[in-house]
Amino acid sequence: MTTDRRRDDRDGTSAAGTSADADRTATGSDSADPKPDGGYETAPAVAHSGDSGTIAGQLFVVAETEYRLAVRSRWAVALTAIFAVFALGMATFSGSDASPAGFERIVASLAALVVYLVPLVALAFSYDAIVGREESGWLQTLFSLPVSRSWVVLGTAVGRATVLASATVIGFGAAGILLLLEYGFGGFESYVGFLLAAVGLGLAFLAIGVLLSTLAREKTHALGVALLAWAWFVLVHDLLALGVVGAFSLPDVAVSAMVLANPTGVFRALVLGALGAGGDAGFAAVLAEAGLSTGLLAATLVAWIVVPIALAAVAVNRRRL
Repeated sequence: MTTDRRRDDRDGTSAAGTSADADRTATGSDSADPKPDGGYETAPAVAHSGDSGTIAGQLFVVAETEYRLAVRSRWAVALTAIFAVFALGMATFSGSDASPAGFERIVASLAALVVYLVPLVALAFSYDAIVGREESGWLQTLFSLPVSRSWVVLGTAVGRATVLASATVIGFGAAGILLLLEYGFGGFESYVGFLLAAVGLGLAFLAIGVLLSTLAREKTHALGVALLAWAWFVLVHDLLALGVVGAFSLPDVAVSAMVLANPTGVFRALVLGALGAGGDAGFAAVLAEAGLSTGLLAATLVAWIVVPIALAAVAVNRRRL
């Protein structure tokens, strides 16, 4: 009787455990504890649920997962800290001048900083978006789900773009608050325009990084090409454009094409054009001669964001895992 009773107890415990497992499976929430992998474990369950049956649902699941991973891996904090430290340092240094000219002068100084800093940070944050996930094995898991590969790329880009845009606004916004306290609202609209243009520049280079990550076969290759892209757009393109403009008598449309072919050139034209700081020498003079409207420049910056992501969404369908 004792043996039978112990067997019944074990059977009862086993049945209770099985029932609990079934309940957890049915509810889709096996534990309320935070996931050590940042939420990747929950993505397949959500993807198979009715909430992700629509394209918007699938896109939201992938984007949310990327966002949570970036937050848990401290990328969001690191990006915000980098932008805040450089922006506050530049604002403080410019404000210590004997004759500060207010927002416009400091915005011009911050624009020179953003051209170098934001593209480098955006590429470092995005170069492993696809190829890195493939090397970790997570991309194969996502592609095995009933989710379009194109939506996986778009969701990944949206999640990382949300983190980068938030870090840019908070980091450089801290400097904006400091300047607002020092100079008041006079000229503050120029800082708002600069902040929006900085967000657009960062998203453009993040889109380029996602495209390179989709085309590369290894993370090291993606990193190398991303650094070459940064050197080309930030260091080489403008010098080459100046040389071509100085050597040949090019029409205005050719000068405009050179400016639009580089997202950093578009950013400079947007910010310096709004400040009326075209100048009479160097690339600033080229921007002034281009005569591009604000609407055209803003549309071009949006195109620099949309086109690379669209190309990555097409290229991922040909990627062999």
